[in-house]
Amino acid sequence: MELKQLEALAAVAEHGRFSAAARALDTVQSNISTHIARLEDDLGAILIDRSAGQLTPEGQVVLTRARRINTELAALRDDVNSMTSRVTGQVRLGIIGTTGRWLLPPLLDELSRAFPDVMTTVIDSTTTALVPLLEHGDLDLTVINTPLQHDEIFTSPLFDEQLVVIAPEGHPLGANGDRPIHIRELEEHELLLSPPGSNLRVLIDDKARQEEVQLRTVAELDGIRLAATLAFQGYAPAIVPVTAIPAWIGRGNWSVLSLQEMPPRHVGLAVRRRGMLSAPASATRDVLRRVVRDFAPTIDGLTAL
Repeated sequence: MELKQLEALAAVAEHGRFSAAARALDTVQSNISTHIARLEDDLGAILIDRSAGQLTPEGQVVLTRARRINTELAALRDDVNSMTSRVTGQVRLGIIGTTGRWLLPPLLDELSRAFPDVMTTVIDSTTTALVPLLEHGDLDLTVINTPLQHDEIFTSPLFDEQLVVIAPEGHPLGANGDRPIHIRELEEHELLLSPPGSNLRVLIDDKARQEEVQLRTVAELDGIRLAATLAFQGYAPAIVPVTAIPAWIGRGNWSVLSLQEMPPRHVGLAVRRRGMLSAPASATRDVLRRVVRDFAPTIDGLTAL
């Protein structure tokens, strides 16, 4: 088994056709066909359904391992380069959107200053989408909602964040402007909430159950920024973390209601349990933790851990 064979399999999986995979790898189609055929001979299994241009179940298993191997090889090169000179290479960071808005500007500035030879790629998405990308090696580390129960991923705390309700203009909840409320006041209204089973929804549902409150949803959205935007536009009240209201948005025709006695959401840093972080990823982790400690106390509702 050779690395070129695994690269060929990954290219076919990404581009769908042998010809497109050959162009992506700057080679000819016959080389791709040869690499795939030899890999299948070595493993004793058909990895690609030629008629459909898709990986077989066996091919999907091999692809998952191949991505991890490629990630470790890239980390190996970066580590060796960093031992002989400055820290250099690429880091791929995943981050949830509400956190990215306040954390990325100081983080990227500090990385650029301290490690100018590190190239940072950022994926902005939900925890649900980021976890499989980290697991499969497409990301080096992620900032996500926690807790997370996952055999392949380890998390450590970064900060806690207060939950609030955004009440649109004209909605009864916002009649008295910004104020603290108890979750019992929400029972009479339809809300925008995260999907059942998500970290934020579990937190909210646990509190509602404790208070014997039945919450009703008008829609369930796997995207905190989307829920906040719909609330800003007047669709329905939304329960969101406080940083879902960006500092630059100004004061709109909506109210912010702090939820009293509601536990905060927990945000943490996630890495794979297996394998070592590359030098660029390790440097990014350390800078990220330092930036959180410095900047979280400047934002109302955040507590660095």
